[in-house]
Amino acid sequence: MGTMGQTFSRAFSVAVIVALLSLLPAALPATASTSTWQIDPAHTAAQFAVKHLMISTVRGAFKGVTGTVTWDDQDVTKSSVNVTIDATTVDTGTAMRDNDLKSPNFFDVAKFPTITFKSTKIEQAGAGKLKVTGDLTIHGVTKSVVLDVDGPSASIKDPWGNTRAAIGATTKVNRQDFGVSGAGTAVGDDISITIDMEMTKQK
Repeated sequence: MGTMGQTFSRAFSVAVIVALLSLLPAALPATASTSTWQIDPAHTAAQFAVKHLMISTVRGAFKGVTGTVTWDDQDVTKSSVNVTIDATTVDTGTAMRDNDLKSPNFFDVAKFPTITFKSTKIEQAGAGKLKVTGDLTIHGVTKSVVLDVDGPSASIKDPWGNTRAAIGATTKVNRQDFGVSGAGTAVGDDISITIDMEMTKQK
């Protein structure tokens, strides 16, 4: 091959390489857009309801809710939730009952001061709804539970420039499964749980 032919060959090879490289961004999958959200304890509560003597409903709440949500807006199944509840904040509106709930008869907060939830699977369950499966630990006992979730809501900017969103979640557990067995049959076994959670996007 003559000098002109070699020059043309090299130029053609370079042109092919450049063309292939230019196609790479289109061929590679887009990077998932993930964000981290911090739970706002001042605007979050975990409420519960249980039957008393099988005729009335006692309601209460835990206010010490903290944790994070990692959200993948391209693939919800890659999102995760990690929540910690301060069991010592239990409040039913009656000090004597609250002290009993904190005692070894129920939550035994001296030994088990926190309730935790860590997601193991998140899936879409319709428009604006999710099913979140995770490990719930109460009284030192861990069981898998499923939360029915509404949200997350559309995000907004608060007056201080923070991006905020909210979710609501419900589930039902049997307290006996977690070794919370005080009061015998005077207190029902099925506990309905509702979580109203506001969170701020981390910059």
